[in-house]
Amino acid sequence: MSAIFLLIAASLLVAVLFLGAFLWATSTGQYDDDYANSVRILFDDEKKVAPKDKQKSTDSKSQ
Repeated sequence: MSAIFLLIAASLLVAVLFLGAFLWATSTGQYDDDYANSVRILFDDEKKVAPKDKQKSTDSKSQ
């Protein structure tokens, strides 16, 4: 029976520690996330277009 009380006390201690860590993390801004940061991976990269002058000069060299 004393083992059960020891396990309950240990589990409550761990729960309080996790609650304290969670409250600390939320109060220091660990979970602050702007909307753009969370979906940045979904945005397509802009395609780089070469200037038209360079395209004309490479076309004339190849002919």
